[in-house]
Amino acid sequence: MNTQDREDKLSRAYHKMVSRVRSMLGEEEKAKPEVPKGIEAAKQKAVELGELSQEEADQLGDYLRRDLEDAARYLTDTSKALSDWLMLDLELIEEQLLDAFSQVADKTRFELALWAEQARHAQDYHTGEIVGIGTFACLSCGERLHFHKAGRLPPCPKCHHTLFKRLKRTKESQ
Repeated sequence: MNTQDREDKLSRAYHKMVSRVRSMLGEEEKAKPEVPKGIEAAKQKAVELGELSQEEADQLGDYLRRDLEDAARYLTDTSKALSDWLMLDLELIEEQLLDAFSQVADKTRFELALWAEQARHAQDYHTGEIVGIGTFACLSCGERLHFHKAGRLPPCPKCHHTLFKRLKRTKESQ
């Protein structure tokens, strides 16, 4: 499998994982949502169905957990909408993915206290990781990369560095 085919496979798998987590959370109408259990179940389902290897599923699960923690922290800390966190035009985003991600991110707010320590270490994004929709800035030169669907984070096209942060829309950037 060539690099582009693998990236496409992982991007589709990220999208499926978000949808499966949302589906599982919808089935469990409990007072306390259990997003980490949903992510684990979605990973195992992908492995059972032969969609991903265990290593790929673990990696995508980590990426999804990081994205959800970051989105939930933003939603909790601000009164802004998810569109501000994404820093993208919502019309360009696949509606199904946005809906699934929004629902899971909203439920994740309630679990944020349990993830606080992990979240502090999950804010850096590295070249080669699969990221969800949003805008990322190179920590070396500030170059911005915009993702309208899940995909692999490349080296910075400007300076070739490999460390990024997710940008969030602020009052100043609107």
